[in-house]
Amino acid sequence: MTLTYSEIMVRYGELSTKGKNRMRFINKLKHNIQDVLSIYPDVKVTADRDRGHVFLNGTDYAPVAESLKQIFGIQAFNPVYRLEKDVTVLKKAVQDIMTDIYQEGMTFKVSSKRADHSFELDSRELNQTLGGAVFEVLPNIQAQMKKPDINLKVEIRDEAAYISYEEIKGAGGLPVGTSGKGMLMLSGGIDSPVAGFLALKRGVDIEAVHFASPPYTSPGALKKAHDLTRKLTKFGGNIQFIEVPFTEIQEEIKEKAPEAYLMTLTRRFMMRITDRIREVRNGLVIINGESLGQVASQTLESMQAINAVTTTPVIRPVVTMDKLEIIDIAQEIDTFEISIQPFEDCCTIFAPDRPKTNPKIKNAEQYERRMDVEGLVERAVAGIMVTEITPVEEKQDQVDDLIDDLL
Repeated sequence: MTLTYSEIMVRYGELSTKGKNRMRFINKLKHNIQDVLSIYPDVKVTADRDRGHVFLNGTDYAPVAESLKQIFGIQAFNPVYRLEKDVTVLKKAVQDIMTDIYQEGMTFKVSSKRADHSFELDSRELNQTLGGAVFEVLPNIQAQMKKPDINLKVEIRDEAAYISYEEIKGAGGLPVGTSGKGMLMLSGGIDSPVAGFLALKRGVDIEAVHFASPPYTSPGALKKAHDLTRKLTKFGGNIQFIEVPFTEIQEEIKEKAPEAYLMTLTRRFMMRITDRIREVRNGLVIINGESLGQVASQTLESMQAINAVTTTPVIRPVVTMDKLEIIDIAQEIDTFEISIQPFEDCCTIFAPDRPKTNPKIKNAEQYERRMDVEGLVERAVAGIMVTEITPVEEKQDQVDDLIDDLL
């Protein structure tokens, strides 16, 4: 008998502490799993108070499991065989499973649970019967009740019997969207996608705000930002990508401000615009990839001068990390190779040779009085373009690349 997994049982993580809000968290996690697994059209997802169920419906288990490993809010999951509620069928199944996975010296136990009390054997009898079946094919195997190498879990439910033995660790954290919404200032660099990933892990629903300055920034830079956003969808589902037209503002700054303050003023405008978008789109915080002391605009003095334009909380998940720590995470989440593609973003095209590392707020305000700050911000916000980035598009991109290669 060839056994194939029929479904995956999902166990929740920190949701066990959420009390009366538990079902809100569970329903959000279900929605996120559906989004991430939308690249597998036959897979169906359900969720109840104790666990979730991912029905494979013939879909290959391995890639689905890889996707589930990365979804925040999942503590662990178990691939499951669905079988007929017949003792002979169950005995043959456990024999096949154990023969396939057994290695010399391994110990085992059978853990049965009978939800269908009309079934002919109770849990104790089922443990004995199925354990005996294992000894028939593996007479030298040792049974061990505490921490065995293999724990065969058998559950008899109303509709069918289920067997599992694997438990795969999930990503933990909180389901994306259960901690409110934040606006991620997404450049094309290494740091901001990592900051987005860390915010997602704590349940923040991010919207990616990206500043584009054509013709100074290229279509390649925009695609790079799209691709980085798409990489982040695998942790909790679809992400809204907000493209902000920034050419007019950068040209105005370059024309009317001293070179040393170009970066400070650019970042102040970005912060104002992101905050305005946050307000319109009901976000709670701003998130960025600033790491203390890494570049001139990321000194404490610079952060203070830039932050002065808003009273909204600004979260900086990587602020205390050095570059190597950030790169390690970027490689882990598969954004690093995209981030190092040679497309310039808004923060680099007009970067001065000697930027001010300790800018003064009063000086920044003085230079901004030469400009129509409010009008520039309003026109930028009015010109935003919002795109929903989904995991499905990544699969389509792979198909398109394959077709291009064949042609």
